[in-house]
Amino acid sequence: MLEEILNTRIMVKQSMKNYKQDKALMRLLHARQLGLKLIANVTFGYTSANYSGRMPSVEVGDSIVHKARETLERAIKLVNDTKKWGARVVYGDTDSMFVLLKGATKEQAFKIGQEIAEAVTATNPKPVKLKFEKVYLPCVLQTKKRYVGYMYESLDQKEPTFDAKGIETVRRDGCPAVSKILERSIKLLFETRDISQVKQFVQRQCVKVLDGRASMQDLIFAKEYRGSGSYRPGACVPALELTRRMMGYDRRLEPRVGERVPYVIVYGMPGVPLIQLVRRPIEVLQDPSLRLNATYYITKQILPPLGRLFQLIGVDVFSWYQELPRIQKASCTSGVGGEEPTGRKGTISQYFTTLHCPVCDELTQLGVCSRCRADPQRVAVTLYQDMRQWDSQQEQLLKICRNCSGCAERQVPCVSLDCPVLYKLSRVNRQLSKAPYLRQLLEQF
Repeated sequence: MLEEILNTRIMVKQSMKNYKQDKALMRLLHARQLGLKLIANVTFGYTSANYSGRMPSVEVGDSIVHKARETLERAIKLVNDTKKWGARVVYGDTDSMFVLLKGATKEQAFKIGQEIAEAVTATNPKPVKLKFEKVYLPCVLQTKKRYVGYMYESLDQKEPTFDAKGIETVRRDGCPAVSKILERSIKLLFETRDISQVKQFVQRQCVKVLDGRASMQDLIFAKEYRGSGSYRPGACVPALELTRRMMGYDRRLEPRVGERVPYVIVYGMPGVPLIQLVRRPIEVLQDPSLRLNATYYITKQILPPLGRLFQLIGVDVFSWYQELPRIQKASCTSGVGGEEPTGRKGTISQYFTTLHCPVCDELTQLGVCSRCRADPQRVAVTLYQDMRQWDSQQEQLLKICRNCSGCAERQVPCVSLDCPVLYKLSRVNRQLSKAPYLRQLLEQF
């Protein structure tokens, strides 16, 4: 039953190597080989499924698992005991093993790998066969089924392929920023072998998030909605919480089952549960008083995956964040999640507003710091240049929006959360809201 399925899958995987340039065909072939793999898995799974199985035979299922384990252990022993290869198996799981060749070059790794595959195949009866797949140089094995490395599939391959399994770069339960920062950090580590460069990159990204310069599109989570009846009572699930709020003012806004509900986390009063800080991205775009919770994103989302990977080489990623100066510009005008009925506002930044000089960014209570006041021409040129740049950016982005929507109005009513222009336009509009204040400063000069 399985031989034809498995042979077809090997054939499809072979053809994938010949059509790497054609992305659409690659996706199609990948889906086909994955489908064949699942059919083969289910066929085996049915034999040991008593309750739902159509052909239960637990002896077949157990013997497959037992013989597979026995074959793997025999292969691991053979590799570890053969001194001429100088190899050591560092990880073996179900039907595959990772072999460490300490100090070997890429050419030697391919040669020894081929020898190991042939030797193990020779010790097993037909059709059991060990296939030499690829060389990772370098590679990080995090835990079971979680690894990442630069992959070479043939000896004449010049540029390696970034290959990740099970880590956050290929998972969909986080936000895009986590995946991008982790992937870039790993590539920097592999290419430079220099932790200081990785540290600089991570710190730059943290400062970008803290300053509010990161695109909101990269900080949006999207979790699946399973239907109102699928959650236990009192469940704190962001997708469910947002659905309840939306249905509070329109019953038709309930998402379909399986639909991904986008959301972000904003700042709020200290002690407020995280579930109350969940907002729809469109709410944050429309309400200038809401700010993305940079501390949450950095400490709970971005740094933990980096920490899990880099602690394997003895690096404390969280200390990099602790070294950063704690500078946050107050731009919030109203509290989030639990304002008191008396109208008192909820965050300390609303009592103590820190002013930064718009020219040199130094702290000052004078609007423009005393050092910049000594050079009024520089102040005027810098501020006019900033305002002109914001105006120009706004006009260019609105032009893109008008061309896309075919709308002749100045303000285009667009709410597509997949469009990067929407977030850029929102950021430019917030910067332009400072223009009247900057003009007041300029009048002093």
